[in-house]
Amino acid sequence: MEKDIRFRLLDEGKWVCGWGGSVGDELQRASGLCFEFNSTHPSDVSGRERLFRSLVAEAGDGFTVHSPFRCDLGWNIRIGRNFTGNFGLCILDEAPVRIGDNVFIGPNCTIATITHALLAEQRNRGIMAARPVEIGDNVWLAAGVTVLPGARIGDGAVIGAGSVVSGTIPPRVLAAGIPCRVIRDITDADRVEEATLPPEM
Repeated sequence: MEKDIRFRLLDEGKWVCGWGGSVGDELQRASGLCFEFNSTHPSDVSGRERLFRSLVAEAGDGFTVHSPFRCDLGWNIRIGRNFTGNFGLCILDEAPVRIGDNVFIGPNCTIATITHALLAEQRNRGIMAARPVEIGDNVWLAAGVTVLPGARIGDGAVIGAGSVVSGTIPPRVLAAGIPCRVIRDITDADRVEEATLPPEM
């Protein structure tokens, strides 16, 4: 189906009135699928996988998404292999959201591509813009992280709990804070001693 002109302009980062046209229909469709997904019992693994794949544009093998999950449109979300999305993940995907392989997202995280006009008169008329978000491979977002429109997080980065990410976070760093800033590189000195598990009984 051809995208509503509003969606195309949002993808390009233009300020547009995001209300009307097929926007409401698409939001309602995604809302219904999210409701159905979140209402499906965790033991129904195949049913949850089917619903999630019908909601997003792409999801690689081996994903786990805990309820509740919420997104705006779904078809702007592309997720790589071995993805874990913990409880309370919210993705406002008016622009593309690309998530790499082996990404861990902690509980109560938000990824937002959409922003609204600062002037109340424009905001009340639905004037908004969107910018894409990119999250690389092997990234961990700890609990309560917010990723803002246009953010890019490099491969292997770790974002500390409660951080607000804007701009670009380079690869293989520990970053945290509001706004999120690089604390230090992640190196082999961060390797932890692995416990030896007892044999299976």
